[in-house]
Amino acid sequence: MAEEKIQEAISRGELDDLPGAGKPLPPDELANVPEELRIGFKLLKNAGMIPEEMQLRKDMLTIGDLIAACQTDAERRKLQLELSAKWLRYQSLMSDRGWTQSEAFTDYQREIQQRLTENG
Repeated sequence: MAEEKIQEAISRGELDDLPGAGKPLPPDELANVPEELRIGFKLLKNAGMIPEEMQLRKDMLTIGDLIAACQTDAERRKLQLELSAKWLRYQSLMSDRGWTQSEAFTDYQREIQQRLTENG
């Protein structure tokens, strides 16, 4: 039934001038997420929420930026401790979920670590 409606709209030319027509689809932002988790991630995103590991990654990058801007050693040490705690929690989550065995995760983890150490 849906296919019939789509075909009717195509034959009437209603879909001819849509934005992005004739262009490739944008890359799937969840391509590296295991298939069984994609629906859950999509639901969370649509609800304006993000999974804990994504929030941790954002927090770690923010803390890394704050460390780079620190003017006192005391504040830098405090932020380093906070960063270490978040990094340990992140690694624990990834290990519990079995993602540490994934080649894509290993590559991504390397990128995160490089970004954090560039700011340190």
